[in-house]
Amino acid sequence: MPELPEVETIKRSLEPLILGQRIVASELLLAKALKLAGPDQLSAATSQAVISELLRRGKHLIIRLDTGYDLIFHLRMTGKLLFEPQEAELPKHTTAVFYFASQTKLVFADTRKFGTLHLVTSGDWERVSSLKGIGPEPLGADFTFDYFYAGLQRRTKIKPLLLDQTFIAGLGNIYADESLFRAGIHPERPAASLSKAEAERLYRAVRETIADGVEHRGTTVSDYLDGLGKKGTFQNLLAVYRRTGEVCPRCGRTIERIVVGGRSSHLCPGCQVKSDCD
Repeated sequence: MPELPEVETIKRSLEPLILGQRIVASELLLAKALKLAGPDQLSAATSQAVISELLRRGKHLIIRLDTGYDLIFHLRMTGKLLFEPQEAELPKHTTAVFYFASQTKLVFADTRKFGTLHLVTSGDWERVSSLKGIGPEPLGADFTFDYFYAGLQRRTKIKPLLLDQTFIAGLGNIYADESLFRAGIHPERPAASLSKAEAERLYRAVRETIADGVEHRGTTVSDYLDGLGKKGTFQNLLAVYRRTGEVCPRCGRTIERIVVGGRSSHLCPGCQVKSDCD
């Protein structure tokens, strides 16, 4: 699933290409992907609309139109947003297409067809269930250490808590695993068991890992591509995520995979000691 760094990279790659573009037509090829509106409403809201702004909230990309509507894309597992010439052949699993007056188009493609498109009035993001009650952005000013430390005071294991979008927006499996490794904390540790010093390490690790992911244009381990169809490069810097059986770059122990809260978790048993979970 594209996480914060991937969606931010898509936003940055598309911004100079589609900002100010006028939509002359839209085409919905997968009806179930459109939420909170029908095909006719989508057509009416986008016809002759000019893209005035691109925004990101957590794992969602928002395209703001001058007609008073926002298009909110949640790419889920395999969704892509691609800017292409109008004559380019559509990908096999295209969900929706937005045609521009400049003879170009924006294609929403999704192999597994889990991605969604919401049409809402501008700013009315609370209508989207995955945005309702969403937590602060990990690189934002309101994601303070005091907020983070207070949020740790609960019985849940630390890995599922990091994935809770009402606690931190945009953090997913890749960056949670890498953050925990950087901080030297086992994913099964109860959140409340972290000392203040450990919490400070993890707080810094989350911010640094997300910032590094953005700097390296996201992580391509399967389907993720930016708006121009280019891969990210952060996969070259992964220490533990999907490195099962490989050597830890820090201590030389073998990277392991376990399941925590129903999600795969990758860790180094030498750097992230299990006994600390007791």
